[in-house]
Amino acid sequence: MASRRREQKPEQTRVVGYIRVSSEHQVDQGVSLQAQEDKIRSYCALYDLELVAIISDAGTSAKTLQREGLQKALGMLKAGQADGVVVVKLDRLTRSVADLGSLIADCFNTYALLSVCEQIDTRSASGRLVLNVLTSVAQWEREAIGERTSQALQYKKAQGERVGTVALGKSLSADGKRLADNPKEQQAMTLAKQYRENGLSFRKIATRLAEQQYFNRLGSVYNARSIAIMVGEA
Repeated sequence: MASRRREQKPEQTRVVGYIRVSSEHQVDQGVSLQAQEDKIRSYCALYDLELVAIISDAGTSAKTLQREGLQKALGMLKAGQADGVVVVKLDRLTRSVADLGSLIADCFNTYALLSVCEQIDTRSASGRLVLNVLTSVAQWEREAIGERTSQALQYKKAQGERVGTVALGKSLSADGKRLADNPKEQQAMTLAKQYRENGLSFRKIATRLAEQQYFNRLGSVYNARSIAIMVGEA
């Protein structure tokens, strides 16, 4: 009688949990390091994942990928010590669409990325699809915000309102919002253009203006950059 074959249990996926807070005292809304760790441990137990380590970046911004904890977690993947990374939310990994794209291209095309809250698991085709959709939506949202901001600034500028620094030849009106002509600076600009047409250098123009008592807003001689702006060569 043929011997019974013992059923082999599928090999568990080994994962490293990555947790991060931008402030060491950030404890509300379930974002604290301990709260993140608890969620990751529960998630791994539920989905039969082998949690080999929990690595943290405490009090660290997501503005860069060059974080000690994150680089250690990625290093464990490349060293063959884990098969994937688990995070509570993608924003613990990074808030930058560009950085997430780099991580996917450089790392998570080969290794697994799992997110507890977004229910992302790139071990499956559907999980990879969800991640790509979320990345695309985030990129669209970023570009849409940029477009709306640009349109708002253009409208304010068309209405004569201040946008950023006050340009040469203009002054901030009494209401602190609108711009008005600055006669003294406009006279300086007119002279600067005339001197430039006569072949004078930026430095020489600045000297001529100072001789006629035309100075910048700090009471100093205009620098070459300011003269270039005045004559339209910046």
